[in-house]
Order: sequence, then C-alpha cells, then structure tokens
Amino acid sequence: MPKEPDNAMLSYRTGPETERLRHRAFTVDDAEAFFALNSHEEVMRFTGEARLASLEAAREAIRDYPDFDTVGYGRWACVLKETGAVIGFCGLKYLPDLEVVDVGYRFLPEYWGCGLATEACRASLAFGFETLGLRSIFAFVLPGNGASIRVLEKVGMRADGDLLFDGERVLRYVSTSSETS
Repeated sequence: MPKEPDNAMLSYRTGPETERLRHRAFTVDDAEAFFALNSHEEVMRFTGEARLASLEAAREAIRDYPDFDTVGYGRWACVLKETGAVIGFCGLKYLPDLEVVDVGYRFLPEYWGCGLATEACRASLAFGFETLGLRSIFAFVLPGNGASIRVLEKVGMRADGDLLFDGERVLRYVSTSSETS
C-alpha cells in the first residue's frame, strides 16, 4: 500500500476541531507540555517508547518531526479550547515498515476518563477518511492497555489480529472508509 493519499504533499499542520479540542502541529513553544507528556511514567507505560529525558530532548523531537513535510499529515497537539493548554496529542502517522496509516493518541493523566481521547480519535479518523481520502486506518495497542482498547472500540475500530511490532506483541485494530462511525 502506498503512502495514501495522492494529495499527501499538502501539509495539514492544522487538523480537525472538535467541541473541546483544537488540533495543530506542535511548535518548539510547546516543548514544556510535550516534555510533561512524554516523560510521564503513567502516560508512557503502554507506548513501547522510552520516556523523554530532558526539555531539550523535547525541543529536538519537535524540531525533528518530519511527518508533515514528508507525508503531509502527522500527530497533532491537542489544545484544550477552554484554557489553550496542550494536553496531549492525536493524529495519523504513516508507518513505512507496515505500509499502513496508524491513528495514535496520548493525553496527560488529569484528562483521562473524560472522553477527550475518544473525541480526538474520532475526529482524526474522520479527517483521514474525509479529507485525506484514506481507505483504511489502523491502530496498534499493547494488550494490557484496556483504556486505549475501549477508545478504539468506541470510535468503531474493530480488532484485526495481532503482530510483533518493535519487538512487542500488539493488538491490531482497523477501520475502513466504508465503516466510519
């Protein structure tokens, strides 16, 4: 499967808006929020990624994030409209090793359990299908991450087996443009 869609070189640095969230590309000015998110032990528990070690590492990760320039879309900062605070991220990522587009999200713990991940994930899926014209979007989740599994199920994604990804067994979920919720 190619890096869908054909219009991917349009850069969607601004993503969908929901009732409570704005989605936009991270900027270096977001480094403190990005560091708080990606260095938090509980947030990173089910990601399979190492925690960020410093604020400078957060700045570097933001500066070096290539997706908007290479495929035209990526993971957006989730900005809470009420306060303007960056509280997490959600968005689409092309995974060249698997040749699929993945939806992923991560939020600070104080925003867990209030439907924001579901709201952001649903908006990202709609953006992928309606704006980018994708035919399918996948999600990969560690089996012990019940909260993320519930989010994927709430947005209408369905279990589609498992696989070894980055050395860990993950569950694969999928949604297609013909079954959007």
